[in-house]
Amino acid sequence: MIKYALICRDCEAEFEAWFGSSDAYDKQAERSLINCPHCDGVQVGKAIMAPAVSGTKKSAAPDPQKVFGKLAAAARQHVSENFDYVGDGFATEARAMHYGETEHKPIWGETTSEERAELKDEGVPAEPLPPAFVPAKPPGDKLN
Repeated sequence: MIKYALICRDCEAEFEAWFGSSDAYDKQAERSLINCPHCDGVQVGKAIMAPAVSGTKKSAAPDPQKVFGKLAAAARQHVSENFDYVGDGFATEARAMHYGETEHKPIWGETTSEERAELKDEGVPAEPLPPAFVPAKPPGDKLN
């Protein structure tokens, strides 16, 4: 038995299928007997795939905490480089943008739980960042 990664040339869907041998696949493909499970098309071919090599050392799955830490660091850097820090004036700034009183711009800052609830009730699109995503306050940054 052999498993092939296949791709439909009609709808570009990718799927897998098992065949008795590579020769069995070739014969079925020549006679257009392989159908796409998504669109039922018969223009199906092998997708590019890496061979399974036995006896090689398998790498361990990445540590989720390390992966999350890297993503959090990238998010912190992106926010600090591209968003304006407005400190505890976040609710006021977000509200002003929502009601068209000021120009929309990406901002970040702090709110109290009461302010968060009020923003939500008013339909102001603002969400708290998870603690791991909160960037360090820029030193000496003034409210914008």
